Amino acid sequence: MSAQPEYPHFREIRVEDASIFNEYFQRYPPVISEHTFTNLFMWRQYYQFSWTLWNGCLCVLAQRPSSNPFFLPPVGDSAVQECMINCLRYLQSRGFQGEIQRIPEALTEHFQDDQEFVLILDRNNADYVYLSEDLIKLPGNRYHRKKNQINQFKKKYSFQYQPLTAELVPQCLSLENHWCDLKHCDQVPSLSGEELAIHEALTNMQSLNFSGGTILINGKIEAFTLGERLNQDTAVIHIEKANPAFEGLYQTLSQMYAESACASFTYINREQDLGEAGLQQAKLSYHPHHLVNKYTLRLRNE
Repeated sequence: MSAQPEYPHFREIRVEDASIFNEYFQRYPPVISEHTFTNLFMWRQYYQFSWTLWNGCLCVLAQRPSSNPFFLPPVGDSAVQECMINCLRYLQSRGFQGEIQRIPEALTEHFQDDQEFVLILDRNNADYVYLSEDLIKLPGNRYHRKKNQINQFKKKYSFQYQPLTAELVPQCLSLENHWCDLKHCDQVPSLSGEELAIHEALTNMQSLNFSGGTILINGKIEAFTLGERLNQDTAVIHIEKANPAFEGLYQTLSQMYAESACASFTYINREQDLGEAGLQQAKLSYHPHHLVNKYTLRLRNE
């Protein structure tokens, strides 16, 4: 096992770091979708994540080229607020705007009335959280259109739902490549970043603690999803991909994975809309139970 970095030393996230990250997330259960090892690992290249241990807190730094670096909220005990201040000072001392992003509401209380800091609501990164029972049963009139789309899909296509296994990974990667050809991922940085993240997750599946579901049509994978436990009562969905040629496929995948993998959880976190109108509309159409608001913390300019 690699030595754990201690401040002021940082290093990149490696697959062998899973045990220390998972130990922290087990001890301090996360509420934000960013705080799983799978999520951090799969996005490590896009965000250029590095990490360190600082006064007992786990600190993750993002340093994307041509973007201001920022920390994710530290994970730790009562010293976490001190760690947050240290993170801001660390960036400021290097000539950057000190900033921590994706902070859950519970960690903002200490800073709300402190004139040294600025708190900004980050609506684009708020997580959409649903009752798992709603996504499984799609009850009542408000889900009528979803149920109709699923029923039409089931009538029209000969399909099979299968849990994701290592043997199915190559087909999932082929579907992702096809999807990216259709969506011109190479011309959209966020989509090319997601493509890389999906590749990282799938090719390291046996070392990461996530599950998945697939739908095969005529023996070929046309949809897949990746998810995992976020905390004791919440599952989180990191990725959903489906061939857009099949109407109702996304809705069927969502319902079947929720039923097969998430029924033991009270809630399902389906992550953020990133400020994209289409994503926002899609997430609202499933009628979230609540949003997990997140904030950005900055040092107030003198």
